[in-house]
Order: sequence, then C-alpha cells, then structure tokens
Amino acid sequence: MAAKRGGRRYPLVVFTTMMSRWWTAVFALGLAMIVLAWAVRSWGFEQWRWLVLGSLGIFFALIGIGMWLIRKSAYVQPFSDHLRLVTPLLRLNISYKRFRRTASANMGSIFPPKSVAKSMYDIVAPLSKMTAIVIDVSAMPMSQTALRLFLSPLFFKDKSPHIVILVEDWMRFSAEMDSMRNGSDVPKTQHRRDISILSKLPKK
Repeated sequence: MAAKRGGRRYPLVVFTTMMSRWWTAVFALGLAMIVLAWAVRSWGFEQWRWLVLGSLGIFFALIGIGMWLIRKSAYVQPFSDHLRLVTPLLRLNISYKRFRRTASANMGSIFPPKSVAKSMYDIVAPLSKMTAIVIDVSAMPMSQTALRLFLSPLFFKDKSPHIVILVEDWMRFSAEMDSMRNGSDVPKTQHRRDISILSKLPKK
C-alpha cells in the first residue's frame, strides 16, 4: 500500500525561536568552562579539577552545537486524514476526526507578554504580533501533561484539549490543512486573501 503523501512542512516558530536563543547561551557556557579549565591547569591545580571543567565545557559546547543543528527540525505537516506535528523527541498525529474548531488568533492575545512567566517573556514578546492557529479538539492523542514534557507551554493556552500552532505563513498553512481535510486542491494564499476582501464589499 502506497504511503499517504503529505503536504508542505511548516517549521514551528516557537521551537525555532527557543532553540535559537538557547544554543548561544549553552555554547557560550561551554566555551567559558573550557577557558576556565585551561586557566586552572595553568595555575597548577590538581589534574582532576581542570579535567572535570574541561569535560563539562566540551559537553555543553557540543550540546549548544546540537541545539543549533536541530533548531529548524520541528514542523507541522497536513495529511489527507491527519495533522502531523514533529519535534526531535515527538511525532504526534492528530486525526481530523478529532477536530472541533480551528481559529486564528494573535499570539499577544493568547499569551499576553505581561502575564507570562519571566523566563518566557523574552520569547513571547517578539512573537506577540504574529498570528497563530488554535485547533480545538475532542481529545488529544496524548494527555496534555505528557505533551508538556516535549512541547513548550506556548503550545497550550489553557488546560482544554487543543493545540496552538505558530508558523510563518499561517494563511497558507490554514488553507492547505483545510484543503487536505476537504479533499480539494490547495488554494493559493493570494486567492484566499482576495476572496476574504471581496466578501466584505457591499453587494449591489
């Protein structure tokens, strides 16, 4: 049986943003520890001291490089019967049969920067003007508690069964997902915008 063909892969902005911010800090920490290990060795301290510092420094530097390499590896992809969400540690398929409602919303209204934890503020603030797709479902394939082990809190606005998807081209993603669900051709984003504008004009 032939494998079902998926649509375009849309990188998850939240994941990319978090990895882009964290890899530099982790890599810098690793370099700092390597420099400190070299200094400890130069000062004539016991061998085990600078070996431990150097090993930890190399470990953190490699972790930082790894985070840089995977920063764009998380994505969402529509299929004919489900939506697939992938991160380095998670592969989640959400059947369209579970969908109740999809809606677009401003990230700043979903997660007001002033109301989020201080540790998340620097991530939320730059994304606050972007538009996300909120997908309400009857139930998620995994419990939200389990999903929170693999996904950022910015994928969940509350404890109800849903998921918040933030991609660069939200209109194209929404149009492609809708067409996959309905079994029709993927409409062009510009055509969708034109229809939206024309529908607001008064009819003669």
